[in-house]
Amino acid sequence: MSNTTTETKRQGSRKVAAILAGGLVLGVGTMATLASWNDSEYANATFTAGYFNLEGAVDASQASFSQHSTSGAAGALSFTAPFNNLTPTDVVAAPYALRLAAGTTNNAQVNLVASTNTGTVTNLTYEVVKTATPGCTTSTTGTPVVPAGTAINSVTGASSFTLAMGSPTTTAGAPAYLCFKVTAGSGLAQSQTGSVTWQFQAVSQ
Repeated sequence: MSNTTTETKRQGSRKVAAILAGGLVLGVGTMATLASWNDSEYANATFTAGYFNLEGAVDASQASFSQHSTSGAAGALSFTAPFNNLTPTDVVAAPYALRLAAGTTNNAQVNLVASTNTGTVTNLTYEVVKTATPGCTTSTTGTPVVPAGTAINSVTGASSFTLAMGSPTTTAGAPAYLCFKVTAGSGLAQSQTGSVTWQFQAVSQ
C-alpha cells in the first residue's frame, strides 16, 4: 500500500471522528435544552355570602325582638284602649320597632309594602311615625312613615327609612322606633270588626 493511500485513509478516519465528535457535542446540547428549569404559582379564593335578617318588637318597651317572617306569624300590636270598643273619633296607638339582627352584614332600606285585612275595616284610618326613642301614645309625634288619614288597608304614600347593621356585626343594629295611630271615622258602623296585617320589607344596601 502506498504512502498516499495510507494518508488518505488516515485523513478519512479523522473526518469521521470529527463528525462523530460533532454529533456527540450536538446531542449534549439538545439534552441541555430539554432539561430547562420550570416553576409554577397557584392562586386560590373562597367566596362567602353575607347574612341579612330583619326582626321586630311589639312589646310596650320595644325591646323584645323576635322573628315574624310570615303573615301567619305576624307580631300582635298592642293598641291602647278602647281598640276593642271604638266609637267615632276615637284614636288608639301601638308601638312597634324594627332592627337588623346580630350577624347582619349589610345596611337596609325598609318599606311598608302591603296591608291586608279580614272582616270589616271601613271608616278606619291610620298613620305611622318614626321616633327617636321608644314609646307610643296618641300624642306621639315624629317623622311620618305613613301620612295621617291613610285608609287602614292601604300603604299609599308610605315613605322608606334606613336601618344600619350592628357595629361590630356580631351585635344587632340600632332600632327604628315606630308608632301606629288608628282613628275611627264618623261613619264607623256599630259592631263592625276586622283585622289588618302590615308587611315591612327590608332590602339590603
